[in-house]
Amino acid sequence: MNLPEIDIHQQLRKYFGFSQFKGLQEQVIRSILAKHDVFVIMPTGGGKSLCYQLPALIEDGTAIVVSPLIALMKNQVDAIRGISAEVGVAHVLNSSLTKSEIQTVKNDIMAGKTKLLYVAPESLIKEEYADFLKTQKLSFVAIDEAHCISEWGHDFRPEYRNLRSIIKNFGDIPIIGLTATATPKVQEDILKNLDIPDADAYKASFNRPNLYYEVRPKTKNVEADIIRFIRSHKGKSGIIYCLSRKKVEAIAQVLQVNGINAVPYHAGLDAKTRAKHQDMFLMEDVEVVVATIAFGMGIDKPDVRFVIHHDIPKSLESYYQETGRAGRDGGEGHCLAYYSYKDVEKLEKFMSGKPVAEQEIGFALLQEVVSYAETSMSRRKFLLHYFGEEFDPETGDGGDMDDNMRNPRKKKEAKDDVKLLLEVVRDTKHLYKAKEIVFTLIGKVNAVIKAHRTDMQPFFGAGADQEERHWMALIRQVLVEGYLSKDIETYGILKITEKGLDFIKSPHSFMMTEDHEYDENEDDTVVTASKSSGTADEALMAMLRDLRKKVAKKLGVPPFVVFQDPSLEDMALKYPVSVDELSNVHGVGEGKAKKYGKDFVELIARYVQDNDITRPDDLVVKSTGANSANKLYIIQSVDRKLSLDDIAKAKGMNMDALLKEMEMIVYSGTKLNIKYWIDDLLDDDQQEEIQDYFMESETDRIEDALKEFEGDYDIEELRLMRIKFISEVAN
Repeated sequence: MNLPEIDIHQQLRKYFGFSQFKGLQEQVIRSILAKHDVFVIMPTGGGKSLCYQLPALIEDGTAIVVSPLIALMKNQVDAIRGISAEVGVAHVLNSSLTKSEIQTVKNDIMAGKTKLLYVAPESLIKEEYADFLKTQKLSFVAIDEAHCISEWGHDFRPEYRNLRSIIKNFGDIPIIGLTATATPKVQEDILKNLDIPDADAYKASFNRPNLYYEVRPKTKNVEADIIRFIRSHKGKSGIIYCLSRKKVEAIAQVLQVNGINAVPYHAGLDAKTRAKHQDMFLMEDVEVVVATIAFGMGIDKPDVRFVIHHDIPKSLESYYQETGRAGRDGGEGHCLAYYSYKDVEKLEKFMSGKPVAEQEIGFALLQEVVSYAETSMSRRKFLLHYFGEEFDPETGDGGDMDDNMRNPRKKKEAKDDVKLLLEVVRDTKHLYKAKEIVFTLIGKVNAVIKAHRTDMQPFFGAGADQEERHWMALIRQVLVEGYLSKDIETYGILKITEKGLDFIKSPHSFMMTEDHEYDENEDDTVVTASKSSGTADEALMAMLRDLRKKVAKKLGVPPFVVFQDPSLEDMALKYPVSVDELSNVHGVGEGKAKKYGKDFVELIARYVQDNDITRPDDLVVKSTGANSANKLYIIQSVDRKLSLDDIAKAKGMNMDALLKEMEMIVYSGTKLNIKYWIDDLLDDDQQEEIQDYFMESETDRIEDALKEFEGDYDIEELRLMRIKFISEVAN
């Protein structure tokens, strides 16, 4: 059933209140509706869940959603129920239900009410459930967090392995696999284990062009370097990751003693302390959280400006997820990791007690982290290659945003070495991983080489004039250039590609960059190459932030209520010195300029005079986006307490467009009293609960509010309450 274009957009508006799809969502949904198997890789925040929720709501029958996270299932069920008049539209089926609750679920499915059934893999294995579902009309099976099926994923769950055989019993229904992070090896594993080799695959880009990647040697003075780094990013929020709780406590203390507002966060602290520290970070009462990886799962603070890894993580997937918490708003995000081989040896020691197969996988993943840290090529190119994505630093977005591109290392011609390396991989018949290839080149024997009698070959020791680390570095660079590939079936074994065979036939110049050597005793820390966020004046920006914090504290409101970040950045670009000029700044209308402007323009005027600054000739006027006739009509109609539906109808708008206009009106400082409308939707306690949330929240993002309330309120209710809140508190 392939719905015409208009329908699917109409359904999106009807169920979710969105006017358009995000990224690849529309293509994915069309594939599902066409009854194809589908595989989706979409980094966090890309809108994965909507990809299966919308088709499930549109199609006949029940869609089964397999997910390992019980808390997440509950959130999603509540959210779906929030957009439908039918409570039975979504259910959870797991071990926590009573007999009568299970019967209710079954009755709703049989009656055709249930569109989405969320199931943990363990529940699906239960015969009674599987037998019942076999007899029902099912639309498709969606497997969320599909990387859990692979031992190579960073979160392997053995119970995921049996899913395919159970789904087969349901007859010929489409399978949808979804994950937020997967290397080519894990992708292959998912397709194989779910037996969907011909699935339509959709992969969103993993590139985050606003993030700056840097690795520094971890010297004995690493703490002093971290303090210097934080001081050079004064007033900005950051997260420091450590691998142990003990280290978290120690670093947090060092920072506090040195006058930096920091708090620790790890699973060893009681829930109350953890919640308090998280809130302090969100409310900008502290600048820095020092944490184990327990921190961040529930955090969607958009303006984290730096993420520091005091200890190197166990895999590049973990590293990608943790650095991804920086710069979510598209602004500056500095990702700094400290690297020392001693840390790697420590992690290897931790692994030694585990089963051999698990150890092998752990070592292989750790080796990738070592390669990333030691490489001297574009870090972005290296990272994206790991996730199976091509990137050209010359033309790609964010190509110069890493230390290796800003401070390039020496290059040397390595054409002959590349040819020799490729010939050895070819002539050893694709038997070896990188270590054995290097040993073969330098003429070093081990048991594996002896077993295959490679030490008897004429090319054994042909590269002995170069050191082991030279060949290791060359293998890394040749892999990323696509002359070699790692075999997916037996991960780590090197194979030569068509491109590599062509190189042997006609070698051409290959400029190899020299790898970093990180000496743990050196203390000439690399100069930070952080890129400014495009603000004209960082010093003024810091002063404006401080002032905003003071004003917000005095009024007892979150900082975003006074002025949002883009408004401060625009002030630091245009230097408005009068309230009139301030009302032309992005996101600041006349009302807001009058209410908060005096202190800000006085500060800017003093700063301009003290620093002898030449201001831009004219302040560019930025429209608030609200057409003035519409704006006037909306303000007058709200004053007369007209129904919002009627106001929207009169102007030919849908509710989403009307709310956008109203948001622009209140954000630029004009009051709109919509209590009369909200009173019909929410009782006093509900209003107070949402009001309190916005008062205590660090951000006014609706996505965060939806998460916080776990589906108790829908998007429209929260947007209306945000308009009421800004109107009452800010204007």
